[in-house]
Amino acid sequence: MTTREELEAARRDLADWMERFDNYSGNNPDKYHSDIKAARRRVRQLEDDLKASGDLASSPQEELAAKLDRAFPSAKSKEVVEYEGRKFQRRFWPLERSNSGKSVTEWGKSWEEIKS
Repeated sequence: MTTREELEAARRDLADWMERFDNYSGNNPDKYHSDIKAARRRVRQLEDDLKASGDLASSPQEELAAKLDRAFPSAKSKEVVEYEGRKFQRRFWPLERSNSGKSVTEWGKSWEEIKS
């Protein structure tokens, strides 16, 4: 089970990697990138686990997104759905790219309300 202490430790770890990257004066522009990616992924995973268990409060937007995900689990990108009299559009964007930057390794998703 994930704890808040684990999340704080992961955030500190991410901050440490970011500081190392900022202080690096060498000739390798990709130095620490894989470590930073892994630390970001770990923080996202822990936050998601804590929010799913109720140990970390979700924002109203996140709660609405969870309801929409349950109501429309197979919604495609840019698909418009109606929920409780309001229209929403499914959006996906790249959260993480490969080292070459040519392919996406992890996608982010959200719901955007369409104002009529």
